[in-house]
Amino acid sequence: MNRPLLLIDVDGVISLFGFDPARPPAGRFQIVDGIAHFLSASAGGHLRRLCEAFDPVWCTGWEEKANEYLPHALQLPGPFPHLSFAGAAPTLAGHWKLAAIDSYSGPDRPLAWIDDAHDERCVAWAAGRAAPTRLVSTEPAIGLTEEHVVELLEWARTFRSRRPAA
Repeated sequence: MNRPLLLIDVDGVISLFGFDPARPPAGRFQIVDGIAHFLSASAGGHLRRLCEAFDPVWCTGWEEKANEYLPHALQLPGPFPHLSFAGAAPTLAGHWKLAAIDSYSGPDRPLAWIDDAHDERCVAWAAGRAAPTRLVSTEPAIGLTEEHVVELLEWARTFRSRRPAA
């Protein structure tokens, strides 16, 4: 538990949508359970770099399906653990993923969460956590970028430098 968690959404982070089909971003289509997903060409390299500083966890409605397709498609060092959202539903008090995140991470584990659907409830939750927490929001037509990777690696480096030596 000496590295922060990296919670990774798929749709809008790795699997892009909403872009101009006449000018698609770099990437390719991958069929996942009969559905075409446009995978970002840069997502695999970005995630491999982030795995050097974080413990990755799928935080997606894909759940275990992420491991069936993405480690091979993106050349990731997977499989990664994944969160289960069985019975999860949006509430007035919180985003539909928050209960599963809290259950998995506990209150004291530092984490960064990459998602295209953070809302004000996520921001309030992150601000209220005892452990360092970083939200990284993506645009679904662009996904995870080099700027996001630099931001996350700098955050992880700062966090590590604050920990007492073992």
